[in-house]
Amino acid sequence: MSWSLLQVSQHNTPDSCWVIINNNVYDVTDFLPDHPGGSQIILKYAGRDATLVYEPIHPPDALEKHLPDSKHLGPLDLDSSRQIAKEQDYKPKTKDLVRIQEARKRQPPLGRILSLDDMEAVARNVLSRKALDYYSSASDNEISNKENARAFSRYFFHARVMRPVSQCNPTTTILGYKTSLPVFVSGAALAKLGHPDGEINITKGAGAASIIQMVSSNASLSPSSIMDATIPGQILFFQLYKHRNHSIAEKRIRDIEALGYKAIFLTVDAIVPGNRERDIRSPWILEDEEAGSSPVWREGDNNIGGGEANAFGTAGALVANDDRDMTWQKTIPWIRGITQLPLVIKGIQCVEDAVLAAEAGVDGILISNHGGMLLYSSMPPLEVLHRLRMQRPDVFDKLEVTTDVCLGGIKRGTDVLKALCLGATAVGLGRPFLYAQSAYGVAGVLKIIQVLEREILTAMRLLGASSIQDLNPSMIERVDWQPPLCSKL
Repeated sequence: MSWSLLQVSQHNTPDSCWVIINNNVYDVTDFLPDHPGGSQIILKYAGRDATLVYEPIHPPDALEKHLPDSKHLGPLDLDSSRQIAKEQDYKPKTKDLVRIQEARKRQPPLGRILSLDDMEAVARNVLSRKALDYYSSASDNEISNKENARAFSRYFFHARVMRPVSQCNPTTTILGYKTSLPVFVSGAALAKLGHPDGEINITKGAGAASIIQMVSSNASLSPSSIMDATIPGQILFFQLYKHRNHSIAEKRIRDIEALGYKAIFLTVDAIVPGNRERDIRSPWILEDEEAGSSPVWREGDNNIGGGEANAFGTAGALVANDDRDMTWQKTIPWIRGITQLPLVIKGIQCVEDAVLAAEAGVDGILISNHGGMLLYSSMPPLEVLHRLRMQRPDVFDKLEVTTDVCLGGIKRGTDVLKALCLGATAVGLGRPFLYAQSAYGVAGVLKIIQVLEREILTAMRLLGASSIQDLNPSMIERVDWQPPLCSKL
């Protein structure tokens, strides 16, 4: 049976809510209370086509997973499908889209991209405001995110000279798997916000360059479709946001193991969404831009703009069902009882928890404050790594330690080497890969890997290290050039 737009439009209430996705009709009435982002966002499109807002933030198989077959009501009729297509063709362009199209015309060739900052500058011009504000925002005043990057400026090298470095080898292993560089793609959600092919761009680029990709539970493509894009022998890790329902979490773990993912990175710091005000504010800015004016408050009217803001922002609701009661004593053994895959704890932010992770017998830790997106004033990962090296160097002998600057921090190959000198096995980057694939697709991903490789090899030679194994703590020092301020009291 097929449906007309008129028939669908009659189901636009909480008691009967239908939506259209890719010319197919779905009854989401019973799903409204369970939607992680709340029912209001769905009801906004009740009885209408929601394809354009749905696709960038949902894997293609999400409806099949979350709605029973009885709620898949069937396709639109041919006339209705044509009408939707016609409306899209004649729909006026938003000012944001016009800006993007003009920026694309001025986009420089890849040969003029010399650094990660160059790539980010291009991406900032061609990304939609929604995508840019989601990718680049952090919690509260965003100081934590800025400090992640600034931390690297406090570390300086003790270069060694008169060492043979004509043959320089930047390859290493992560959890026993070989990688061409001490760099991996850290889990980052919703790549389709920046490019229609999303995470597959990153997968293809990482595979061609022989580096490892960690895939997020909240990717905009399914784990299976991302795995399908790999080349023979390519390694993928999986970033697990553990669901509070053990049965759902267990199924996810078994599914990703069956698909061929080689390790689990259990995310432990993102149990609630951070206060990302720039992301939350983004829809208002777009609305005001289109309207040419902003709403104003008048005495007696306390509900201007539709009431309370959506504090979840673009994707904060994705963690709404995550387990907030994980512990070292119960969660680690529970996962170990399900899978033999290597287990890494992602989100370590202090020396004490690094020690507990080692005592729990996990295979590695990923030092991360989630790019400053969550806890405001959280310690920069590089500073935590330094403290771990100074206070508990024995931890490095018990497990692999990686650092994660998934949403800000690493700008240069020298930054990578600073982390490695302090004992990190490798460094994960997320935002640079989101920017690169958004701007240039697969070619952009390959370009920033080439940039990092060139910078890493140059710095290794100048530092006097012919291999990753030559890097050690004696080659780096933390220096505060600015003296502490003295109290006048």
